[in-house]
Amino acid sequence: MSGLAADEDYFESLYRDSADPWGFRTRWYEQRKRALTLAALPHRRYRSALEAGCATGELAAELAGRCEHLLACDFHEGALHRARLRLAGYPQARVERRRLPQDWPDGVFELIVVSELGYYLGDRDLDELLRRARAGLGDGGVLLACHWRHRFAEAVRAGDAVHAAFAALGLPRLLRHEEPDFLLEAWSPDPTSVAAREGLSAMTDPTPSEQETR
Repeated sequence: MSGLAADEDYFESLYRDSADPWGFRTRWYEQRKRALTLAALPHRRYRSALEAGCATGELAAELAGRCEHLLACDFHEGALHRARLRLAGYPQARVERRRLPQDWPDGVFELIVVSELGYYLGDRDLDELLRRARAGLGDGGVLLACHWRHRFAEAVRAGDAVHAAFAALGLPRLLRHEEPDFLLEAWSPDPTSVAAREGLSAMTDPTPSEQETR
């Protein structure tokens, strides 16, 4: 099977047995991780965004509120059915069946999100996904990755190794959030910080006397 190294039967059984096999909608861990992911995005809005591996569409639904156009992709029909239902109220979002990286979409994106996908890919496919993501990222675009750090049977590599491969692209890193359970990082060809974009980094720190009078 091209694309995912994990056996397709693994995903088939997950979506056959549960409408929400990872608890994306119900687990506080997942809800909190999505909130951190949204907070990590340095721009308020994005004209065009791609989520590679959207699963049931929970993250895509929250990304849609920040995007003018969002393409959410997955390869399994069970996931896509749930994602389409979840995104039905977001006309700016479309859901497509794509086996990545082979079916990588054309075009340039201001935001590319790869969440909980990279460790399922074999070496060649991960390299291809990284190449296509870099080629499809706009000049000031943001590439965001988030991955579970613990090993499990279906994973080809740990999440840390996935992020090391992303870092090897050589893009300036905007953010790294590290917890025992997951890594969340963002990179961009444009390293300008959020504070600098809003003119805050040009402000001088208050002097000690000014601080004392506040």
